[in-house]
Amino acid sequence: MLMKAPETMTDDTRPDEEGVPVSVRIRERIRAARKRFHANDNIAEFIRPGELEQLLDEVTEKMQAVLDAMVIDTANDHNTEDTARRVAKMYLKEVFAGRYVPAPTITEFPNAEHLNELMIVGPITVRSACSHHFCPVIGKVWIGVMPNEHTNVIGLSKYARLAEWVMGRPQIQEEAVVQLADLIQEKTQPDGLAIVMEATHYCMAWRGVKDMNSRMINSVMRGVFLKDANLRREFLSLIPREG
Repeated sequence: MLMKAPETMTDDTRPDEEGVPVSVRIRERIRAARKRFHANDNIAEFIRPGELEQLLDEVTEKMQAVLDAMVIDTANDHNTEDTARRVAKMYLKEVFAGRYVPAPTITEFPNAEHLNELMIVGPITVRSACSHHFCPVIGKVWIGVMPNEHTNVIGLSKYARLAEWVMGRPQIQEEAVVQLADLIQEKTQPDGLAIVMEATHYCMAWRGVKDMNSRMINSVMRGVFLKDANLRREFLSLIPREG
């Protein structure tokens, strides 16, 4: 049986935690709860108030060590003297924020009008990073929902907020789309859910083969989208993808 993390956490450091790096304290809490902390997992429930700032300081220090190891003179190069802090802040509070902050608050409404027609949201611009090289993954997502009378209705902008939260982690595209589908399925409980993502991976465009025109497209189909080929075709035909 999985243990739950304490519901209320304070920023007080216990005596046995004094002098222990904050990353170690967070990691031990996760292990004690028998949870995983892969690159694309959200660990916000294990971070106590004030610890994200402490983690920022720790990552800054270690990023400075990386720059030193790369023989970059940050003491005399005015362009890089604050790079360690900027990179640490970028990772923790911007591009990987989906790991460290709770899910956005989403207000759900009952389907009072008993809507049961296909609804498509998109394209939603998403930004992520591959977990292999931490290179950017930039693309678009389309979401198709087939509601029923019991489906929860959420605002259109909320789909974008959920996508941003899920994509704000280092990961591979295939897993990111599944995570987003799981989240929307849980929030709305529709008869069917379809998601298509098309993205450019800079691990191919910026390094490696350096192909700027290559894109990856993948999809998740659930419920009636999986069973009804006509509905699936309708959804795909309505996506205004660029050629």
